[in-house]
Amino acid sequence: MSNASGTVLVTGGSRGIGAEAVLLLAREGHDVVFTYRERAEAAETVVRQVHALGGRAWAVQADMAAPDAPERVLAQMPPDAAPLVGLVNNAGITGPLGTFADTALDTMRRVLEVNVLGLYALTQAVVRHWLAQGQPGVIVNVSSAAATLGSPGEYVHYAASKAAVETFTLGLGKELAPHGIRVNCVSPGTSLTEIHAIAGDANKPARVASRIPQGRAGEPQEIAEAIVWLLSPRSSYVTGTVLRVAGGL
Repeated sequence: MSNASGTVLVTGGSRGIGAEAVLLLAREGHDVVFTYRERAEAAETVVRQVHALGGRAWAVQADMAAPDAPERVLAQMPPDAAPLVGLVNNAGITGPLGTFADTALDTMRRVLEVNVLGLYALTQAVVRHWLAQGQPGVIVNVSSAAATLGSPGEYVHYAASKAAVETFTLGLGKELAPHGIRVNCVSPGTSLTEIHAIAGDANKPARVASRIPQGRAGEPQEIAEAIVWLLSPRSSYVTGTVLRVAGGL
């Protein structure tokens, strides 16, 4: 039986913030479809965790930078799932740490394809679906505090990609408000996820903790709580907004 709360599509849901969002959404009564790029085992673990909660989740393999990703992902939405009511654009990459002068063009291109163009394309496909159906919906984009801090000496190209996501949120939120579609953004500070190790600095959360007013990095669940709140009716008068969840940074 479908969940009355509707289905939420989450990109990058096999680990970290995305996985926590999937679990919280299931607890809130949603069916959840989430994408993963490579980690099939991790994705299956999340599906089993949702089932253990009494919920329903499906994992779809997809590289969100691929031109056909939106069409493929939407085509694989389970026919017995509840109607699609929400989209969480969480998938994102940084590329290796380093100065801008030393960053390869291929790295910058890949970051833009995943973080910006892939996000645009999937959002457009979902919005077109909702507009054609005349139904409301909620979109939550996941940015980074890097968007306003710039991340000098680390990954300014990544920071710039997240600034694009925040501006996109502002404009699209205003454009779609008359249609009953809300668009918001969560901007996390340094969080305890694998993104730092993948970038080449696994110790970053501990190293920068003293710079954060609350004195620590964020837990993935703390970021996911903000995402789920923005998806819920509890935030019904919030759109075109960037919610910073960064310990005061």
